[in-house]
Amino acid sequence: MRKIISFMHISLDGFVAGPNGEMNWIKVDEEIFDYVGKRISEGDTALYGRVTYQMMENYWPTAGDKPGASKHDIEHSKWYKKVHKVVLSKTMKEDGLINTTIINGNISNNINEIKQQPGNDILLFGSPGATHSLIQLGLIDGYWLFVNPIVLGKGIPLFVDIKDKIKLKLLSTRQFTSGVTELNYTVDRQ
Repeated sequence: MRKIISFMHISLDGFVAGPNGEMNWIKVDEEIFDYVGKRISEGDTALYGRVTYQMMENYWPTAGDKPGASKHDIEHSKWYKKVHKVVLSKTMKEDGLINTTIINGNISNNINEIKQQPGNDILLFGSPGATHSLIQLGLIDGYWLFVNPIVLGKGIPLFVDIKDKIKLKLLSTRQFTSGVTELNYTVDRQ
């Protein structure tokens, strides 16, 4: 069965965005882009909440075609165009969307059906609202976290309203020269 892996940049105090959704505190550079690019290039399905999907859709389909596009933009744009996208949204319709599935209800059954299909891990990018819903439903199988060396003090937390403990097993760590630390966990369901 395929796994859903939540890919998030977080602050040291556990926030994924500032109080108004700010993400200008996230450190990204070529070292991180290259590392992340290798991992996500193996992915064939990306999962988003509506807001993150619309932000991605407004940028990535043409990012690699722009004059002076970076290596990262070219590579990620190619990947984005070919990857199957799954979007959690109560308001969007699939009409006219290419290679995109909208889930607007019965999240558990729909996500579990996708997890049963052949393919690689399903990468959940950003999307704090969608992540919170999937955590509540016990549908996230792993966390791929990039801890940024900053304390925000307030903002949108990664974990909210956790009813039961979530036991994790550390798979790997990596320190980047920017000070960002990668923590790769799997959910321990035993």
